[in-house]
Amino acid sequence: MATHKSAKKRIRQIKVRRMRNRYVQKTARNAIRGLRSETNKKVAEEQLPKVISIVDKLAKNNLIHKNKAANLKSKLTRKVSTL
Repeated sequence: MATHKSAKKRIRQIKVRRMRNRYVQKTARNAIRGLRSETNKKVAEEQLPKVISIVDKLAKNNLIHKNKAANLKSKLTRKVSTL
């Protein structure tokens, strides 16, 4: 276990960040899942900008790769346009 004061602080910081990252990623996954399962085009078009914003934030914070974010946005946009 950590003995230095700074190491103990680092452990606390990592725990907080890990919990925040898990929450944000889970929220994003649920938003994407909800958009994919949507069958009403009007509702899906309203949800799409919000989901894209969430995905962009994940990519900005390096929680997902920028190319994965681009692929997700592309696939979701294509799905909404074909409804």
